Amino acid sequence: MQKTRKILPSFGIQVAIGMVAGVALGLIAAAVGGADGAIGTVLHTVGQIFVQLLKVLVPALVFTAIVGSIAALRDLPNAARLVGQTLLWFAITALIAVSIGIVLALTLQPGLHSAAPLASAAQPGTVGTWLDFLKGLVPANLLGLTASTKIADGGATTTLGFNVLQIIVVAIAVGAAAVRGGTAGEPFLAFNTSALMILRRLLRWVIALTPIGSAALIGDAIVRYGWGTLSSLGAFAATVYIGLGIVLFIVYPALLALHRISPLWFFRRAWPAIQLGFVTRSSVGTLPVTQERTEQALGVPAAYAAFAVPLGSTTKMDGCAAIYPAVSAIFVAQFFGLPLGAADYALIVMVSVLGSAATAGLTGATVMLTLTLTTLGLPLEGAGLLLAIDPILDMGRTAVNVAGQMLVPVIVAKREGLLAAPADAPAEVALG
Repeated sequence: MQKTRKILPSFGIQVAIGMVAGVALGLIAAAVGGADGAIGTVLHTVGQIFVQLLKVLVPALVFTAIVGSIAALRDLPNAARLVGQTLLWFAITALIAVSIGIVLALTLQPGLHSAAPLASAAQPGTVGTWLDFLKGLVPANLLGLTASTKIADGGATTTLGFNVLQIIVVAIAVGAAAVRGGTAGEPFLAFNTSALMILRRLLRWVIALTPIGSAALIGDAIVRYGWGTLSSLGAFAATVYIGLGIVLFIVYPALLALHRISPLWFFRRAWPAIQLGFVTRSSVGTLPVTQERTEQALGVPAAYAAFAVPLGSTTKMDGCAAIYPAVSAIFVAQFFGLPLGAADYALIVMVSVLGSAATAGLTGATVMLTLTLTTLGLPLEGAGLLLAIDPILDMGRTAVNVAGQMLVPVIVAKREGLLAAPADAPAEVALG
């Protein structure tokens, strides 16, 4: 007798169900104890564990994938063109996004409709500078690890982190050296291939937990941040989200359609990673899922995706590095009554297109915002006005970031004739 196979909903539907459950649990937790209650504590703990499981794979996964991609790219005659096309489309989409942010901020004028008190302005603790670009490129150690120490209540806590951009630089150097080593480098490349296979198997196990992690993260966000803090900065938040929506649901589909790629096909396959970016608020934390969807679901060759997606997770941020700093800088100028001229708007564009690389490896859009403010000579205290609602805005920003990190490799692969059209893909993505 043949066994009946149990049919589960698609992965995207599972994640969507998890998010709906998370909303319900978050509302319940907010009503019966808040963030410190039993349900709120469970949601926070489960969500943090899930993000930690994703992040623990990132350093090794990025390193082995980049080394493997360097070895595979040597067999592609257009490897240099792929790199150039990737960087070009990073810049093009960033230019479009920052232009939308500037137009919206000048049209809606959120700084003139703010009820935030001037006393709430304060300089942030983290400030971005252009020197961070050079520091971010030069690895501090062979593993790209970083350490930070916080002193509180008479004790010191040291935590380890990693700089993805530095890991990419190290991996490119190691991969190039192994390829140039000829037969002597082949055993290392073979070991790297085996290690990458193991890491991808582990990744699939962690990805299977995404519906549970999504439920916990969205529930925790509702309990901790809610929407009450939006009242004094509602016009600013609305402007940012309108800009994010235009880029995600109008600009990106238009670019896909321009390249004869079905937007519905793209979003159906990319949506699980976009959803995860929304709830985790971390492009790096979402990176394993982003890369898996780009390769397995969207048909981008692994050799190219292994290079483009990790690079994009640190330097391709249309939400955090384009729309948000543009709207925020104009908001600050309007709030403090400071005029901006054509040269200032040109500087906003320049910082948004180039600045994401300058702040790569540093956490939070606050770094990008302060880099923009210092470049324009605007008061850094303005950034302090916006920190209260930053977590809520960060959810939308990260979702757009992740979508763009998949969009560009898909477009470049299609332009170069490398995009593999899956069997269920519509005619619009067929090669040729």
